Amino acid sequence: MVSARDALALLRDGNRRFVADVRSHDALPSRARRIELAAGQQPFAVILGCSDSRVPVEIVFDQGLGDLFVIRVAGNIVAPSQIGSVEFAAEQFGTRLVVVLGHSKCGAVEATIQQLQRPKENQSRNLRSIVDLVRPSVENLLATDLRHDLPALVHEAVRANIRASAMQLRHGSDIIKNLIQHDGLMIVGGEYSLETGEVDFFDGVSETADPSPAGSHGP
Repeated sequence: MVSARDALALLRDGNRRFVADVRSHDALPSRARRIELAAGQQPFAVILGCSDSRVPVEIVFDQGLGDLFVIRVAGNIVAPSQIGSVEFAAEQFGTRLVVVLGHSKCGAVEATIQQLQRPKENQSRNLRSIVDLVRPSVENLLATDLRHDLPALVHEAVRANIRASAMQLRHGSDIIKNLIQHDGLMIVGGEYSLETGEVDFFDGVSETADPSPAGSHGP
């Protein structure tokens, strides 16, 4: 079993390679690795990320087949199915790191801001279900001076949404809470920059872990 801290270090290292445009040979898919994984898997991290096509998780962290248990949904929101998926991976595979991965300029967050400022009567109930889960992270920010600066508002709303999703995972399941308290499970939040490719792990990372953005140390 890979500890949460070791798993976080692996993700940081992989993201540094990605930013430096260097690919690990181990991350390249191979017939041998595919056959090996047919017998079972043991991913070292769970990633709850956004569905955005610009944030392919395995590529962003330079990982290969069988390394990551990936859950992707617009706005990296948390609903019962996502909680159940995290429970499954943590219990079934012994995975001890969960990352909520949001990204800059998130369309789901922007859509929520637009909906709160200019409600759309004909918005589908399915899209509204996503907006409603992002809404609590945005509403308080709209009551501040950020409402006059849309780029800054989106930036802060993205990070608030990541924090909220991480908090929901930490407290939305007795199984997860027990694993955090007694079995070394760690849930952290990170933001991927579409411009730089760097992931900033900014939520849930204690002082004993390296808190700096992934690109700051070089490849």
